Amino acid sequence: MREDESYKTDEFGESHAGRVGVLLEDRSVPEPVYFGSASGSFAQQSTHWSVYDGRRFHGRRAHVLRGVCACGWTGTEYPLDWERIGDIPLREDEEANKAANQCLMDWDKHIEQVEASTVTIPEEIIELLDRTELALTQLTTKMPAVALKAARRLEILAKNTGYHAATPVQRTMEPEEVGEALGITAAQAKNLLARFAQRR
Repeated sequence: MREDESYKTDEFGESHAGRVGVLLEDRSVPEPVYFGSASGSFAQQSTHWSVYDGRRFHGRRAHVLRGVCACGWTGTEYPLDWERIGDIPLREDEEANKAANQCLMDWDKHIEQVEASTVTIPEEIIELLDRTELALTQLTTKMPAVALKAARRLEILAKNTGYHAATPVQRTMEPEEVGEALGITAAQAKNLLARFAQRR
């Protein structure tokens, strides 16, 4: 059984979790495929694109592969040529694997578009954060204890900054607006604000 694959960024998390999706010939999204003992004990499910190849104990044949995102976005569709694929396992087909990789590249472009739609951080702040990250990464190999102390300082700074930012945002913006500004769902925005509002 192939493990399900989900792709996320640190910034957007579950709000924009992506994977390779499947459509059947009738344009429907297939149900998960279950694997396990004959009695049904310890059964596991999978929605990995490669299990939809019509083989025994697998799902119905996939008609197309496409990138999908938790936000509802779907990417370009890549048809599968079953006359060429034949009866070999889908996971072993080179062209199918190329299509799956292209789906993930499409999702990467979607994430770039999401990032472009969010509020813009001033360039000088981005440069400062990049320099800090580089300096601390180098420090972890040379003086890890010092890097740990610096990480603790950054943790405190993040908590204080988040607290002072969350307070006015909670008064003036709805969770949906915050989510749109940050590229996350309203629910995640609400949780983020609640976490930052707790200073201790």
